[in-house]
Amino acid sequence: MKYPVNVETNYGYDGFFESIDTVIMGGRTYRDILNMDVVWPYKDKTTYVITRNSMDSKDDIHFVSENVIETVSALQNKTGKVIWLVGGGEMISLFLSHELIDEMIITTIPVILGNGIPLFPSISKDSEWETITNHKYENGVIQIHYKIKR
Repeated sequence: MKYPVNVETNYGYDGFFESIDTVIMGGRTYRDILNMDVVWPYKDKTTYVITRNSMDSKDDIHFVSENVIETVSALQNKTGKVIWLVGGGEMISLFLSHELIDEMIITTIPVILGNGIPLFPSISKDSEWETITNHKYENGVIQIHYKIKR
């Protein structure tokens, strides 16, 4: 594998993971993780799953099917560490449209996969971002950390 994620080349993931205490993801991402047959990777974090299906919360996993924007806004106003939006283009678009994303770390691996899920499928308004840091790894991976201009 040309772009491994391991102790030597984890692209800052370990430090980032320590900086968060809350994870937000879409229902599809949640189901994909469950289907991987792995140990739940966010066991020490509080997780919110945004889903169209109402489900009962369990352990530190909370399912949100109503008042999504209000719930996420309330989470942002709580004292704590960083909140990580784990995945889902629809989630990113929704949160960007409601100004609920302050920073983005985008890691680009120099491989063209063809069809896939767009990172920003449809965004209802423009936003401007400033580069905080950028890093090019020896294997060609580029990581850029952006912060929104308000």
